[in-house]
Amino acid sequence: MKGPDPEFIRQLKSKNDLVDVIGSYVHLEKKGANYWACCPFHHEKTPSFAVNAADQFYHCFGCGASGDVITFVREIESVDFMDAVRILAERAKLPVPETEYDSEEAARAKKKRDEVLRLLRDTAHFYLNNLNGGRADKHVDYILKRGISAPVVRKFGLGASLNFRDLPRFLRSKGYSEEAMLESGAVTKSDRGGELIDSLGGRLIFPIINAFGDVVAFGGRMLEKTDFAKYKNTKETIVFNKSKNLYNINLVKKLKKAGGLSDIIIVEGYMDAISLYQAGFENVVASMGTALTKEQARLAKRYADNVLISYDGDFAGQKGAIRGLEILREEQLNVRVVSLPEGLDPDDVIKKQGHEGYQRCLDGAMPLVDFKLEALSRRYDLKNTEQRREYTAQALRVIAGEESASVREDLLKQLRDKTGTTYESLRRDLENAPREPSAAEPQEQKPREDSADRVRKACRFILASVLFGAKYAKNFDLSRVSFSDPVHNTIAEYIRMQQKNGERVRPSALFEIIEENDAELADILDLSLGDSLEGEAAAKTFETSIKTLERAATEEELNALSARFDAETDAAERKNLTRRILELTLRLKTLN
Repeated sequence: MKGPDPEFIRQLKSKNDLVDVIGSYVHLEKKGANYWACCPFHHEKTPSFAVNAADQFYHCFGCGASGDVITFVREIESVDFMDAVRILAERAKLPVPETEYDSEEAARAKKKRDEVLRLLRDTAHFYLNNLNGGRADKHVDYILKRGISAPVVRKFGLGASLNFRDLPRFLRSKGYSEEAMLESGAVTKSDRGGELIDSLGGRLIFPIINAFGDVVAFGGRMLEKTDFAKYKNTKETIVFNKSKNLYNINLVKKLKKAGGLSDIIIVEGYMDAISLYQAGFENVVASMGTALTKEQARLAKRYADNVLISYDGDFAGQKGAIRGLEILREEQLNVRVVSLPEGLDPDDVIKKQGHEGYQRCLDGAMPLVDFKLEALSRRYDLKNTEQRREYTAQALRVIAGEESASVREDLLKQLRDKTGTTYESLRRDLENAPREPSAAEPQEQKPREDSADRVRKACRFILASVLFGAKYAKNFDLSRVSFSDPVHNTIAEYIRMQQKNGERVRPSALFEIIEENDAELADILDLSLGDSLEGEAAAKTFETSIKTLERAATEEELNALSARFDAETDAAERKNLTRRILELTLRLKTLN
């Protein structure tokens, strides 16, 4: 099937400057001709992610991620090509032409996904109408009891399921098939008889909306005591993965666009998020009761680098969440933990102490390591000698994982004051304390570079020199050398065509014809860093690389002719082969 019109794609890229687009997700700093940032696609402390403004492509010299503006949006938003095109088109206020894209299978999948999203949107309106239709007294009473204002109810799109039967009937009247209803997760089959029923029958409904404003799932709360779980989500579907979503991320995204964010508060449940939002803490999202995942951490990082974790005040219950907090830190987020009064959750604090009380909790938020030590201390009776010693040993393991010497010193002093052990003793024990294993693997001895490696590196250098317009390669004819690697051939052919047509060679065009994040392309782009392609040394490397390829081609031909000579029985032909072998042997000596 046909993809989007190439002219439209060119227009789309011209209207979406890569520096502006990437700068809306990560902080860019201009150094020389390029812009730099810490890579949003892998953990790093020193910026190695470069954005080439002139050629409109990005490349990470750490992990090799590279691409153009469409590739970046695909990766950062975790969407397919056409969704990335739509995001950029909306940004540039360009209408997307109707098109048939990709394979029939992809088209069917997209059609199914679009139908599920329409069904979920209609379901959200159905629940909303139920809440406002005069028959949802229990739901309204609960909302009033929790003190949720009408504007906030509307903002979050809260709704009501009145029973198990009405939703399937409504969706059937809208023309949705049984298959679509079941795929959406909003409807399921009953255990008795297999009839279609509302998955959240009788509950207060919380629409779960993604960063693009699509309703992708629902959460529901029981209004009275039953044997059923108090809170329940609809199942994971083709549009909903719980581990990749954060509740209220849609409103946080709008908040960032309106004026930027310095931090994000992460709570556990829907009501905590709604309660904080109503109290003026609009920068709040909820993990929906799950342990934090890497995908959620990356989603949060798109909007702020600072995260405040605000789970309930039960430290014993929080120790299981520490791994989730470590995931946040691994994604280069600055993590602080909000300490709430024992046994209270954020909603409780808002009710009892209001905005000011919760703000005091935020102001007293602890760095992650302090929280880990505090949570650890709650598990031991420090008046008991044996337990105090065990606590000290465990605390030293936590402190040993800190990179900063000054932080370790401060934590040792706190540990000294808490346990009564001398600072010197603790410092000596710290040197012997078990540490978290380093993520870096031991350096292996570098193997000797063989002929194939030299040829591959020569190909890369020649292509990079021509691709990025090095002065010494300006008039070089690529037909002088041959390439065996398919990616090298593709790049060479693109350059030849551009030169033949008198058009500019654009490195960013390669992302339209070579598979995304191709390792060989990444190695070629690595050579654009700094002055690798500039100066006398680079010019000499270029000449050496040409000779390397010519030598390799000569050796290959020599080997082939030698094999033919051994198999040849005709005297005249053996004489011709001998002459050619001699010529190549002399040429090889010259190249060497």
